[in-house]
Amino acid sequence: YCVRESFPVTAGHPEARHELAVNEGVNDKIDRSVKHWIIAANLGCDDSIQALKECYKRGLVSKEDFAAALRAHQAAVDATKSPQRETAAEYFRRKQLE
Repeated sequence: YCVRESFPVTAGHPEARHELAVNEGVNDKIDRSVKHWIIAANLGCDDSIQALKECYKRGLVSKEDFAAALRAHQAAVDATKSPQRETAAEYFRRKQLE
């Protein structure tokens, strides 16, 4: 475990938190993995919400915890929406089609 590798996780980088969860799962630390996925989902990570969905289907996450993660994920996604971001996204979509 390297402190430099954990910096993006502690700095709030959702994808880094998701990858940490994957690594914990590979090491059979499912409880820790689920906790990291919940945190990443709360920060708006789509991959983490999908991982939690699978965990819920397998009975590894309670209905209440999954519902709370879904609400927090949606709030995080909504918080990043703005007219400027939508305009920029549309601009880049058009550029890709050219």
